[in-house]
Amino acid sequence: MNPATSYKKKDFVSNQEVRWCPGCGDYAILNAVQQCFASFGVPKEQFVVISGIGCSSRFPYYMDTYGFHTIHGRAPALASGVKIANPDLHVWVITGDGDAMSIGGNHLIHAMRRNLNIKILLFNNRIYGLTKGQYSPTTVPGKKTSSSPFGSLDAPFNPITVALGAGASFVARTVDTQIKHMKGILQAAHEHKGFAFVEILQNCVIFNDGAHAQITDKEVRDARQVDLRPGQPLVYGKELEMGLRFDGEQLLPCKPEEASIWQANSPTGARAFQICQNTEDGSIPVPIGLFRQVERPCLEDAIHQQVKEVTQNLGQGDLESLLRSGETWDVS
Repeated sequence: MNPATSYKKKDFVSNQEVRWCPGCGDYAILNAVQQCFASFGVPKEQFVVISGIGCSSRFPYYMDTYGFHTIHGRAPALASGVKIANPDLHVWVITGDGDAMSIGGNHLIHAMRRNLNIKILLFNNRIYGLTKGQYSPTTVPGKKTSSSPFGSLDAPFNPITVALGAGASFVARTVDTQIKHMKGILQAAHEHKGFAFVEILQNCVIFNDGAHAQITDKEVRDARQVDLRPGQPLVYGKELEMGLRFDGEQLLPCKPEEASIWQANSPTGARAFQICQNTEDGSIPVPIGLFRQVERPCLEDAIHQQVKEVTQNLGQGDLESLLRSGETWDVS
Protein backbone atom coordinates (compact mmCIF):
# COMPACT_ATOMS: atom_id res chain seq x y z
CA MET A 1 0.00 0.00 0.00
CA ASN A 2 1.22 3.47 -0.80
CA PRO A 3 1.54 5.16 2.62
CA ALA A 4 0.42 8.43 1.08
CA THR A 5 -3.07 6.99 0.61
CA SER A 6 -3.54 6.17 4.29
CA TYR A 7 -3.21 9.65 5.78
CA LYS A 8 -5.76 11.10 8.15
CA LYS A 9 -6.38 14.73 9.01
CA LYS A 10 -4.41 14.27 12.25
CA ASP A 11 -1.29 13.50 10.22
CA PHE A 12 -1.26 17.11 9.05
CA VAL A 13 -1.93 18.66 12.49
CA SER A 14 1.23 20.10 14.03
CA ASN A 15 2.10 20.22 17.72
CA GLN A 16 1.68 24.00 17.83
CA GLU A 17 -1.19 25.66 19.69
CA VAL A 18 -3.56 27.29 17.21
CA ARG A 19 -3.76 30.93 18.22
CA TRP A 20 -6.49 32.73 16.36
CA CYS A 21 -9.35 34.60 17.96
CA PRO A 22 -12.28 32.37 19.02
CA GLY A 23 -14.76 32.21 16.15
CA CYS A 24 -12.25 33.22 13.48
CA GLY A 25 -12.96 31.79 10.03
CA ASP A 26 -9.34 30.66 9.78
CA TYR A 27 -10.10 27.62 11.95
CA ALA A 28 -12.55 26.24 9.39
CA ILE A 29 -10.10 26.83 6.54
CA LEU A 30 -7.30 25.08 8.44
CA ASN A 31 -9.57 22.10 9.09
CA ALA A 32 -10.55 21.87 5.42
CA VAL A 33 -6.94 22.13 4.19
CA GLN A 34 -5.75 19.43 6.60
CA GLN A 35 -8.55 17.10 5.50
CA CYS A 36 -7.84 17.76 1.82
CA PHE A 37 -4.07 17.27 2.11
CA ALA A 38 -4.75 13.91 3.76
CA SER A 39 -6.94 12.88 0.81
CA PHE A 40 -4.71 13.99 -2.07
CA GLY A 41 -2.54 10.87 -2.08
CA VAL A 42 0.65 12.93 -1.90
CA PRO A 43 3.52 12.02 0.48
CA LYS A 44 3.69 14.50 3.35
CA GLU A 45 7.27 15.45 2.63
CA GLN A 46 6.24 16.82 -0.77
CA PHE A 47 4.01 19.55 0.71
CA VAL A 48 5.34 23.04 1.39
CA VAL A 49 3.11 25.73 2.94
CA ILE A 50 4.36 29.32 2.60
CA SER A 51 2.91 32.52 4.04
CA GLY A 52 3.67 36.22 4.36
CA ILE A 53 2.48 38.40 7.26
CA GLY A 54 -0.97 38.59 8.82
CA CYS A 55 -3.39 36.49 10.83
CA SER A 56 -3.66 33.98 7.99
CA SER A 57 0.11 33.74 7.80
CA ARG A 58 0.35 31.77 11.05
CA PHE A 59 -0.89 28.87 8.91
CA PRO A 60 2.44 27.07 8.28
CA TYR A 61 2.98 26.61 12.03
CA TYR A 62 -0.25 24.62 12.27
CA MET A 63 0.46 22.30 9.33
CA ASP A 64 2.70 19.29 9.91
CA THR A 65 4.48 19.83 6.58
CA TYR A 66 7.50 21.75 5.39
CA GLY A 67 6.91 25.47 5.32
CA PHE A 68 8.11 29.06 5.50
CA HIS A 69 6.71 32.05 7.36
CA THR A 70 8.18 34.77 5.16
CA ILE A 71 7.95 38.56 4.94
CA HIS A 72 5.10 40.89 4.15
CA GLY A 73 3.75 40.36 0.64
CA ARG A 74 6.68 38.27 -0.56
CA ALA A 75 5.28 34.76 -0.15
CA PRO A 76 4.68 34.32 -3.93
CA ALA A 77 8.34 35.14 -4.60
CA LEU A 78 9.56 32.57 -2.06
CA ALA A 79 7.06 30.03 -3.40
CA SER A 80 8.30 30.62 -6.94
CA GLY A 81 11.86 29.88 -5.86
CA VAL A 82 10.84 26.71 -4.05
CA LYS A 83 8.85 25.43 -7.03
CA ILE A 84 11.58 26.18 -9.55
CA ALA A 85 14.23 24.57 -7.35
CA ASN A 86 12.17 21.41 -6.85
CA PRO A 87 9.20 21.05 -9.24
CA ASP A 88 8.10 17.82 -7.52
CA LEU A 89 6.99 19.76 -4.43
CA HIS A 90 3.35 20.74 -3.93
CA VAL A 91 3.60 24.41 -3.01
CA TRP A 92 0.69 26.20 -1.31
CA VAL A 93 0.70 29.89 -0.37
CA ILE A 94 -1.51 31.24 2.42
CA THR A 95 -2.15 34.98 2.37
CA GLY A 96 -4.68 37.69 3.24
CA ASP A 97 -6.28 40.58 1.43
CA GLY A 98 -3.75 43.05 2.86
CA ASP A 99 -0.67 40.85 2.50
CA ALA A 100 -1.50 39.83 -1.08
CA MET A 101 -3.20 42.85 -2.60
CA SER A 102 -1.37 45.75 -1.01
CA ILE A 103 2.36 45.32 -0.36
CA GLY A 104 2.33 41.96 -2.16
CA GLY A 105 0.33 43.03 -5.20
CA ASN A 106 3.28 43.15 -7.56
CA HIS A 107 4.54 39.69 -6.56
CA LEU A 108 1.03 38.25 -6.83
CA ILE A 109 0.23 39.43 -10.35
CA HIS A 110 3.58 38.31 -11.74
CA ALA A 111 3.23 34.88 -10.14
CA MET A 112 -0.14 34.65 -11.88
CA ARG A 113 1.14 35.59 -15.33
CA ARG A 114 4.14 33.26 -15.04
CA ASN A 115 1.87 30.29 -14.35
CA LEU A 116 4.07 28.33 -12.01
CA ASN A 117 2.27 25.27 -10.67
CA ILE A 118 1.60 26.74 -7.22
CA LYS A 119 -1.64 27.31 -5.31
CA ILE A 120 -2.56 30.54 -3.52
CA LEU A 121 -5.34 30.77 -0.93
CA LEU A 122 -6.31 34.37 -0.22
CA PHE A 123 -8.31 34.82 2.99
CA ASN A 124 -10.45 37.90 2.35
CA ASN A 125 -11.95 39.44 5.48
CA ARG A 126 -11.77 42.97 4.06
CA ILE A 127 -9.66 44.29 6.95
CA TYR A 128 -6.15 44.24 8.43
CA GLY A 129 -6.66 41.96 11.42
CA LEU A 130 -3.19 41.34 12.84
CA THR A 131 -2.38 45.07 13.04
CA LYS A 132 -5.71 45.84 14.71
CA GLY A 133 -8.30 46.80 12.14
CA GLN A 134 -7.04 49.22 9.51
CA TYR A 135 -8.88 49.30 6.19
CA SER A 136 -7.43 47.06 3.48
CA PRO A 137 -7.45 47.06 -0.35
CA THR A 138 -10.74 45.11 -0.28
CA THR A 139 -12.57 47.13 2.40
CA VAL A 140 -15.93 48.47 1.25
CA PRO A 141 -16.30 52.26 0.93
CA GLY A 142 -17.61 54.02 4.01
CA LYS A 143 -16.17 51.48 6.46
CA LYS A 144 -15.02 53.17 9.68
CA THR A 145 -11.74 51.70 10.90
CA SER A 146 -8.78 52.80 12.98
CA SER A 147 -7.15 54.20 9.83
CA SER A 148 -10.40 55.58 8.34
CA PRO A 149 -12.30 56.97 11.35
CA PHE A 150 -14.75 58.87 9.12
CA GLY A 151 -15.17 56.08 6.58
CA SER A 152 -12.93 54.61 3.90
CA LEU A 153 -12.93 56.52 0.62
CA ASP A 154 -10.92 54.02 -1.44
CA ALA A 155 -12.43 52.02 -4.28
CA PRO A 156 -11.73 48.39 -3.30
CA PHE A 157 -10.06 45.69 -5.33
CA ASN A 158 -12.10 42.71 -6.48
CA PRO A 159 -9.57 39.86 -6.05
CA ILE A 160 -11.28 37.77 -8.74
CA THR A 161 -10.99 40.48 -11.38
CA VAL A 162 -7.34 41.04 -10.42
CA ALA A 163 -6.61 37.34 -10.90
CA LEU A 164 -8.48 37.21 -14.21
CA GLY A 165 -6.74 40.34 -15.48
CA ALA A 166 -3.31 39.00 -14.52
CA GLY A 167 -3.94 35.81 -16.50
CA ALA A 168 -4.26 33.24 -13.71
CA SER A 169 -5.10 29.90 -15.30
CA PHE A 170 -7.33 28.81 -12.39
CA VAL A 171 -9.52 31.29 -10.51
CA ALA A 172 -12.07 30.28 -7.87
CA ARG A 173 -13.96 31.57 -4.83
CA THR A 174 -15.35 29.79 -1.79
CA VAL A 175 -16.57 30.55 1.74
CA ASP A 176 -15.04 29.73 5.13
CA THR A 177 -18.31 28.36 6.56
CA GLN A 178 -19.23 26.21 3.53
CA ILE A 179 -16.83 23.36 4.15
CA LYS A 180 -18.09 20.93 1.52
CA HIS A 181 -17.86 23.60 -1.17
CA MET A 182 -14.42 24.70 0.04
CA LYS A 183 -13.05 21.16 -0.06
CA GLY A 184 -14.34 20.73 -3.61
CA ILE A 185 -12.56 23.91 -4.70
CA LEU A 186 -9.33 22.87 -2.95
CA GLN A 187 -9.49 19.50 -4.69
CA ALA A 188 -9.95 21.18 -8.08
CA ALA A 189 -7.05 23.56 -7.36
CA HIS A 190 -4.82 20.61 -6.44
CA GLU A 191 -5.69 18.79 -9.67
CA HIS A 192 -5.04 21.85 -11.85
CA LYS A 193 -1.61 21.90 -13.47
CA GLY A 194 -0.70 25.55 -13.24
CA PHE A 195 -1.24 28.57 -11.06
CA ALA A 196 -4.40 28.28 -8.94
CA PHE A 197 -5.86 31.32 -7.19
CA VAL A 198 -8.59 30.74 -4.61
CA GLU A 199 -10.30 33.61 -2.80
CA ILE A 200 -11.90 32.49 0.46
CA LEU A 201 -14.52 34.81 1.92
CA GLN A 202 -13.50 34.75 5.59
CA ASN A 203 -14.91 36.43 8.67
CA CYS A 204 -12.91 38.48 11.21
CA VAL A 205 -15.06 38.41 14.33
CA ILE A 206 -13.07 41.15 16.07
CA PHE A 207 -12.45 43.90 13.53
CA ASN A 208 -14.92 43.25 10.71
CA ASP A 209 -17.55 40.85 11.95
CA GLY A 210 -20.18 40.05 9.34
CA ALA A 211 -18.06 41.32 6.45
CA HIS A 212 -19.78 38.86 4.10
CA ALA A 213 -22.95 38.19 6.10
CA GLN A 214 -25.22 39.55 3.38
CA ILE A 215 -24.21 36.67 1.13
CA THR A 216 -22.95 33.94 3.48
CA ASP A 217 -25.50 33.74 6.31
CA LYS A 218 -27.57 30.56 6.13
CA GLU A 219 -30.81 32.53 5.98
CA VAL A 220 -29.85 34.35 2.78
CA ARG A 221 -27.10 32.43 0.99
CA ASP A 222 -29.37 30.30 -1.21
CA ALA A 223 -30.78 33.46 -2.76
CA ARG A 224 -27.57 35.49 -2.69
CA GLN A 225 -25.06 32.99 -4.12
CA VAL A 226 -24.74 31.32 -7.49
CA ASP A 227 -22.26 28.45 -7.72
CA LEU A 228 -20.23 28.46 -10.93
CA ARG A 229 -19.97 24.81 -11.95
CA PRO A 230 -18.45 24.13 -15.39
CA GLY A 231 -20.98 22.64 -17.78
CA GLN A 232 -23.90 23.34 -15.44
CA PRO A 233 -26.66 26.01 -15.70
CA LEU A 234 -26.42 29.23 -13.70
CA VAL A 235 -29.21 28.43 -11.26
CA TYR A 236 -29.64 29.33 -7.61
CA GLY A 237 -32.18 29.47 -4.80
CA LYS A 238 -33.16 26.87 -2.21
CA GLU A 239 -34.89 24.76 -4.87
CA LEU A 240 -32.74 26.08 -7.74
CA GLU A 241 -35.82 27.93 -8.87
CA MET A 242 -33.99 31.00 -10.22
CA GLY A 243 -31.50 31.42 -13.03
CA LEU A 244 -29.16 33.85 -14.78
CA ARG A 245 -28.57 34.33 -18.48
CA PHE A 246 -26.11 36.37 -20.48
CA ASP A 247 -27.65 38.82 -22.93
CA GLY A 248 -24.86 40.69 -24.64
CA GLU A 249 -23.24 42.87 -22.01
CA GLN A 250 -26.02 42.22 -19.52
CA LEU A 251 -26.54 39.46 -16.98
CA LEU A 252 -30.25 39.03 -16.39
CA PRO A 253 -32.43 37.00 -14.02
CA CYS A 254 -34.42 34.30 -15.77
CA LYS A 255 -36.30 31.05 -15.31
CA PRO A 256 -34.01 28.11 -14.47
CA GLU A 257 -34.69 26.41 -17.79
CA GLU A 258 -33.47 29.55 -19.59
CA ALA A 259 -30.23 29.84 -17.60
CA SER A 260 -26.91 30.03 -19.41
CA ILE A 261 -24.54 27.08 -19.16
CA TRP A 262 -21.37 28.04 -17.33
CA GLN A 263 -18.04 27.52 -19.07
CA ALA A 264 -14.80 28.10 -17.18
CA ASN A 265 -12.45 27.29 -20.05
CA SER A 266 -12.85 30.50 -22.05
CA PRO A 267 -9.42 31.72 -23.23
CA THR A 268 -10.36 35.34 -22.52
CA GLY A 269 -12.29 34.89 -19.27
CA ALA A 270 -14.67 37.62 -20.47
CA ARG A 271 -17.81 36.13 -18.95
CA ALA A 272 -15.99 35.32 -15.73
CA PHE A 273 -15.02 38.98 -15.51
CA GLN A 274 -18.58 40.02 -16.33
CA ILE A 275 -20.31 37.82 -13.78
CA CYS A 276 -18.25 39.01 -10.81
CA GLN A 277 -19.06 42.68 -11.38
CA ASN A 278 -21.75 44.78 -9.69
CA THR A 279 -22.91 42.14 -7.21
CA GLU A 280 -22.83 44.28 -4.06
CA ASP A 281 -26.17 45.98 -4.71
CA GLY A 282 -28.10 42.71 -4.49
CA SER A 283 -29.55 42.85 -8.01
CA ILE A 284 -27.81 39.59 -8.94
CA PRO A 285 -26.34 36.88 -6.70
CA VAL A 286 -22.66 36.83 -5.81
CA PRO A 287 -20.78 34.12 -7.74
CA ILE A 288 -18.71 31.52 -5.95
CA GLY A 289 -17.14 28.42 -7.47
CA LEU A 290 -14.87 28.09 -10.48
CA PHE A 291 -14.48 31.23 -12.59
CA ARG A 292 -11.67 30.15 -14.90
CA GLN A 293 -9.75 26.98 -15.65
CA VAL A 294 -7.54 26.86 -18.73
CA GLU A 295 -4.43 24.92 -19.68
CA ARG A 296 -1.18 26.84 -20.14
CA PRO A 297 2.47 25.78 -20.06
CA CYS A 298 3.99 25.91 -16.58
CA LEU A 299 7.05 28.11 -16.14
CA GLU A 300 9.05 25.63 -14.07
CA ASP A 301 8.74 23.04 -16.86
CA ALA A 302 10.00 25.54 -19.42
CA ILE A 303 12.93 26.57 -17.19
CA HIS A 304 14.13 23.03 -16.62
CA GLN A 305 13.69 22.15 -20.29
CA GLN A 306 15.75 25.17 -21.29
CA VAL A 307 18.49 24.26 -18.80
CA LYS A 308 18.56 20.71 -20.17
CA GLU A 309 18.86 21.88 -23.77
CA VAL A 310 21.56 24.46 -23.03
CA THR A 311 23.54 21.89 -21.02
CA GLN A 312 23.36 19.43 -23.90
CA ASN A 313 24.60 22.08 -26.33
CA LEU A 314 27.24 23.82 -24.23
CA GLY A 315 28.14 21.26 -21.60
CA GLN A 316 27.90 21.40 -17.83
CA GLY A 317 29.02 24.77 -16.53
CA ASP A 318 30.71 25.56 -13.24
CA LEU A 319 30.81 28.63 -11.01
CA GLU A 320 34.55 29.25 -11.37
CA SER A 321 34.31 29.36 -15.17
CA LEU A 322 31.34 31.72 -14.96
CA LEU A 323 33.17 34.12 -12.63
CA ARG A 324 36.21 34.23 -14.95
CA SER A 325 34.27 34.50 -18.22
CA GLY A 326 33.65 37.65 -20.22
CA GLU A 327 35.30 40.92 -19.32
CA THR A 328 37.28 40.83 -16.07
CA TRP A 329 39.55 43.29 -14.31
CA ASP A 330 41.96 43.37 -11.41
CA VAL A 331 41.36 45.59 -8.41
CA SER A 332 44.52 46.74 -6.64
